[in-house]
Amino acid sequence: MSRISQTDPELTHRLTRRGMLGVAAGATAAALLGAASPATAAESASAGRGRPVLPPGRLGIQLYSLRDKVSTLGFGPVFAELEKYGYDEVEFAGYTQGSAGPITLAQLRRLARNHGLTPIGSHVGYYSDDPNAYTFAQNLTKVLDDAQALGLKHIGTASGPFRYGSTVDAWKRAAEEFNTYGAAAKARGMKFYQHNHSDEFSFAADNPKVRLYDVLLAETDPDLVFLEMDIFWAYAGQFRFSKRPDGSPAPFEPLDYVLRHPHRYPLFHVKDGVSDPSNQFGYRMVDVGDGDIDYQKFISAVTRLRGERLAHHWQTEHDQPAESFTFARRSSAYLHSLREKC
Repeated sequence: MSRISQTDPELTHRLTRRGMLGVAAGATAAALLGAASPATAAESASAGRGRPVLPPGRLGIQLYSLRDKVSTLGFGPVFAELEKYGYDEVEFAGYTQGSAGPITLAQLRRLARNHGLTPIGSHVGYYSDDPNAYTFAQNLTKVLDDAQALGLKHIGTASGPFRYGSTVDAWKRAAEEFNTYGAAAKARGMKFYQHNHSDEFSFAADNPKVRLYDVLLAETDPDLVFLEMDIFWAYAGQFRFSKRPDGSPAPFEPLDYVLRHPHRYPLFHVKDGVSDPSNQFGYRMVDVGDGDIDYQKFISAVTRLRGERLAHHWQTEHDQPAESFTFARRSSAYLHSLREKC
């Protein structure tokens, strides 16, 4: 069972995700694929009775988890492996593969489709001090042009709304910008979304009774701004911020946010963790199925809502997997094996 290092995984996640935009090539595809020796998801999944918990056609993977393979093999061999493992969708964290060879967006879209994979979303930076940066704030039109060229239904950011600080007004200001990006995305037939880490569940610096995530929900237009709940980081937020700064209780359940506003959560990141109160986040990240997050309960609760079974997309992710193809294969097999309780 893999474990992450003792370094700050949230900070590492934020900093190294950007590196996916310029990854470099290495060993040949044949050598690495031969070493993986993967089994298909169908071979690995247990044949339980009852309706599958995972809706058909809705399992994806955040390609950040496979950045090492994309950099050394290129997208084609990676997509071929994901097809074997039973994945339906991919979420991007950059569209290049460095010196593995240039690839156009049209080629990338076609390559995914050739392997039965639907490009469903992409993570792009929120803002930068560089006016030429590939972010929503600096180059909104280019970001949306590229997303449209890939045929994406969703285009979002994994950056928190901390651009102007941690006060209520600072988050209201960021929410206004998110509304602008959401309106521009909607005009092109896409949904803009924000992916959380754990800090979003902290409290406002100027009003410790107010949870910042609640400000984001209240101040963004529900028809323009959507959320991709990273379930691991939401539970890490629960561990870190179930008490206010003064020590008074402020419990919350991540699943309740979704059940109250299911239409706002078209996408999820499915990542797992072993409970560890000695860890600053309360969990140590592991492959999906190896941890303590009850995905049978979580996914079932969402998909049992009337009209919601096919309304959501479930993307597996591990920020630093011990072996990325193994993570992808095992996580798919586990999720496919889950069955509704009779």
